Amino acid sequence: MSDLSILLVDDHPIVREGYRRLLERWPGYRVVAEAGDAAAAYEAYRKFRPDVTVMDLALPGAGGLEALRHIRQWDKRARVLIFSMHTGAAFALKAFEAGAMGYVTKNSDADELLRAVACIAAATPGSTRMALSNDIALEVAAERLAGKTSPVDRLAPRETEILRLVATGMTTQAIADALCLSPKTVQNYTYQIKAKLGVETDALLVWTALRAGLVAWA
Repeated sequence: MSDLSILLVDDHPIVREGYRRLLERWPGYRVVAEAGDAAAAYEAYRKFRPDVTVMDLALPGAGGLEALRHIRQWDKRARVLIFSMHTGAAFALKAFEAGAMGYVTKNSDADELLRAVACIAAATPGSTRMALSNDIALEVAAERLAGKTSPVDRLAPRETEILRLVATGMTTQAIADALCLSPKTVQNYTYQIKAKLGVETDALLVWTALRAGLVAWA
């Protein structure tokens, strides 16, 4: 049986080293490439075609949602596991909407990460099988059972990413550069986001992003 090839995406080299050691302790698992931002993740995926990609969402510039979207556009069969500090249901659901096959929080035990990788690796192409850590599964279930909805449910993954970047304080030009868009296109997206959310100001956009857990409270 051949090794399971893994692409590891996180913006902290020391963190990547720790997870590389953890993953490669599992027999047959081999990290074939690493990346620290969305653009590098996309290029590494195209070059190495890993069996599984383990990706953080909090990447500099264009975040993990954007990297995930690009990878899935290029390869509909891509198996991507999100491994994130974000514990909110809204982020997890957006990741699945963008094509992720699993979501494990960094608060989880190491065994949960390994089990999630194994679950995704065993899934057949086109499978709806998903792997979630216990904490995020409970969060999603509790929110749905309570009938709660998040304002960002109305947004597409790219709109969610632009909302996140606006909330981090990035300018229109900086967002355009990060996402390889024109400033005019970013402005159009921002108007659409405001219309969908029913807000009129950037301050209310930031407040909405904070409440949805897209960015951390200072």
